[in-house]
Amino acid sequence: MKHNFVSFVKKETLHILRDKRTMLVVMLIPVVLMILFGFAISTEVNNVNVAVVTSKRTDSVRDAVERLAQNEYFTFKGYISQDEIDPYLRSGKSSAVVVFAPDYDRRSAQAAAGMPTKPIIQLIVDASNVNTAGSATAYLQNILLGSASQQAMFETRMLFNPQMKSAYNFVPGIMGLIFILVCAMMTSVSIVREKEVGTMEVLLVSPVRPVKIIFAKMIPYFAISCIVLVTILLLARYLLGVPMTGGVWGIFSLSLLYLMLSLSLGLLVSTIATTQVAALLISAMVMMMPILMLSGMLFPIENLPKFFQVVSNIVPARWYIDAVRKMMIQGQPLVAVWKNGVILLGMTMVILGVSLKKFNDKLE
Repeated sequence: MKHNFVSFVKKETLHILRDKRTMLVVMLIPVVLMILFGFAISTEVNNVNVAVVTSKRTDSVRDAVERLAQNEYFTFKGYISQDEIDPYLRSGKSSAVVVFAPDYDRRSAQAAAGMPTKPIIQLIVDASNVNTAGSATAYLQNILLGSASQQAMFETRMLFNPQMKSAYNFVPGIMGLIFILVCAMMTSVSIVREKEVGTMEVLLVSPVRPVKIIFAKMIPYFAISCIVLVTILLLARYLLGVPMTGGVWGIFSLSLLYLMLSLSLGLLVSTIATTQVAALLISAMVMMMPILMLSGMLFPIENLPKFFQVVSNIVPARWYIDAVRKMMIQGQPLVAVWKNGVILLGMTMVILGVSLKKFNDKLE
């Protein structure tokens, strides 16, 4: 019996390896998504054109402007007059204008001494692009309020991601998305294809029990997913520069559990769908949309309405992405995210149990 089970695993593995299109999708899509989200899709501020308005080019003003000009995120477009602000912003020559007060030096000294004073710097920003406007404003404030005479006003410390690199945010999220696509989608389509072409009945009359046949079909996809996992971790660390201070083995162990959960979801989809097209639609739309919207991958869960915050608790990717971020970026060990691991384990057992029961019920 054991020999028959191993033979089924070998057969399914060879079948997958011969399917060049499937292998291309499974191995290429994760790499493309990692590079796309890591480099092309970025929330960082880059090459923002900034002009300066000042009536007196004092040493302190020139020092602030010099810091601005040397910053890699901004392009200094020179000094302009007050009347040129609106034309510059409307024409796109500048995305932001920094206006220094005429008595900038005196007010700066008063602010450093703790004396009340009116604003000494005015930021005029083109807010037609909300994302760029908000990020540019925050960056400009940090740069312009960084001189020695103004540091007494406040101190800002950015922990874990001081450069605010978007890859740090997207990599854990894209990992949660990729494994659902690879494991759930490919597994569900594989099983449904067997039923659709009529070969599942042939397999079921073999000496191997039906449950073992299903596991034999899942094992090759689990092995391929492990290869994808290693590839993603290597790309994240050495191509995108994402830290893994919490320990690679902890991240790998939690990811293996998430892979099992994704395979279980694929098996559940295969019991619902009757055609490959239906399996693809369920896997891609019903699973992918909640991951994008309710897992914290793109939008903070705290910003969602209360109803969707509650619904997000049943999205497995929420707990996985949160745990991976803590281990990768914050440097927490696996034991610190035990709650997330227990929830994922519970979800895996429930989904796998329901999937196997529904599959057996259909056979009967």
